[in-house]
Amino acid sequence: MTKKKHNEMTFFEHLGELRKRILYSVFFILVCFLASWSFVDKIYQWLAQPLLQFMPPGEKLAFTSLTEPFMMYIKLALIAGLFLACPFVFHQLWLFISPALYNKEKGLVFPFVFFTTVFFLLGGAFGYYFVFPWACRFFLEVGKDFKAIITIDQYFTLVFRILLGIAVIFELPVLAFLLAKLKILTARFLIKYFKYAIVLIFIIAAVITPTPDAVTQSLFAIPMILLYLLSIGIAKVVGPKETE
Repeated sequence: MTKKKHNEMTFFEHLGELRKRILYSVFFILVCFLASWSFVDKIYQWLAQPLLQFMPPGEKLAFTSLTEPFMMYIKLALIAGLFLACPFVFHQLWLFISPALYNKEKGLVFPFVFFTTVFFLLGGAFGYYFVFPWACRFFLEVGKDFKAIITIDQYFTLVFRILLGIAVIFELPVLAFLLAKLKILTARFLIKYFKYAIVLIFIIAAVITPTPDAVTQSLFAIPMILLYLLSIGIAKVVGPKETE
């Protein structure tokens, strides 16, 4: 008995398959969440460092409600679990889309999972080591004439927004690779709409960036532009040959 092809599945069968992959992904994230919970104090110290390094020695973040620290630790374990589980999540994503591919394309499972994981982690690392310290220094410099009372909820909401936002943006080359292999996207298309992409990139940077200044927005936008250029090169190499 042959397996039913993806494009022959009914709408509800697609939904059932999607539901299964989401449930598996949630399970993997939950397992990694539980594993991260044992190290949540160290995760806190690590993620708080980009801010605390610019504050007076001994200064601590504040909280305004009794349950706020507990909820903060849950969020920390969750984001750590998400980053730990990302290879499993991307594998589930591949299992959902792979039935629509040709047999020779299904062999790309390892490169897909590997590079989506690598770029996701690179995006998180870029946000942590470059963008977030710059943002913290900018905010503290603006408010240097005032007493800083920074709550853990405000701070880590900003952390999650930056780390996850940039991590997702760094998936652009992998998305370009997949769409080019499926002959949906071409390098010519990306080049043609490059100027519109620049505008869109700066709009996205303005939404994600925590500060209104052009310098910090450029810290988001410039890597996104480089990723777009990389995507053009990827589409040129792996995409269908274009005729004049």
